[in-house]
Amino acid sequence: MKRITSAQNNIYKSALRLTRKKYRDAEGKYILEGIKPLKDAVKQGIEIESIFFREGIENGLGIISDTANLIELEGSLFDEISDTENSQGVLAVVKKKLQDYFGFTGPGSLVLLDRLQDPGNIGTIIRTAEAAGCAGILAIKGTGDVYSPKVVRSAAGSMFRMPIAEGLETSEAVEICRKAGKKIAVSCLEGATDYRDADLDENTAIVIGNEGRGVSEELMELADVKVKIPMTGEIESLNAAVAAGILLYQAARKVR
Repeated sequence: MKRITSAQNNIYKSALRLTRKKYRDAEGKYILEGIKPLKDAVKQGIEIESIFFREGIENGLGIISDTANLIELEGSLFDEISDTENSQGVLAVVKKKLQDYFGFTGPGSLVLLDRLQDPGNIGTIIRTAEAAGCAGILAIKGTGDVYSPKVVRSAAGSMFRMPIAEGLETSEAVEICRKAGKKIAVSCLEGATDYRDADLDENTAIVIGNEGRGVSEELMELADVKVKIPMTGEIESLNAAVAAGILLYQAARKVR
């Protein structure tokens, strides 16, 4: 196993670059941290380029890949890449799955992320989408990076199992939905039907809008179904991930 102690090492510098979105986008790679997520990635056949251990951490963790470089990092170097407060001392450089748009034509609803920003919300929605039997996630331009460390951590192993397309123009996302035979559903207050009475099923693409501004006007105009989630008290809106969970399970309920 290799050992790296210098910040000038090219392998280390390449990994450190992936803490920034522009390099994740350019290289098609991202950082995966933690023992269980890495085991999940190996199980799902995700391509792993390198596995880094913090100095002093034994590599007998059951995360051995014949195709990956095993590298021990000096503690301060590891900490520069790590994004967790209480790291388990292991992380990896993994390659993004190339997503074919035909992967979105299977059974189950789709989720359109319309400029969501909070990584916790994005990751939770990806995880919830898998649990609810969705066919895939479409992230429209302006949405936070679905491969950021916080999103990957929140989504857990669902990152490897859910078809995800990122950086789409609104028109591209709508076209994918139409080709997959999905009607588009948005959440709003005016002219909307109670979600419990609305036409939500597995042939629906559910739009989750920006936390502050909601769904874009373009998608609002293209929507086939407008729904609302009734709220009592003085609450003006629900958390985006909570709203997504309610609507996704309502759509799933009609096919189970």
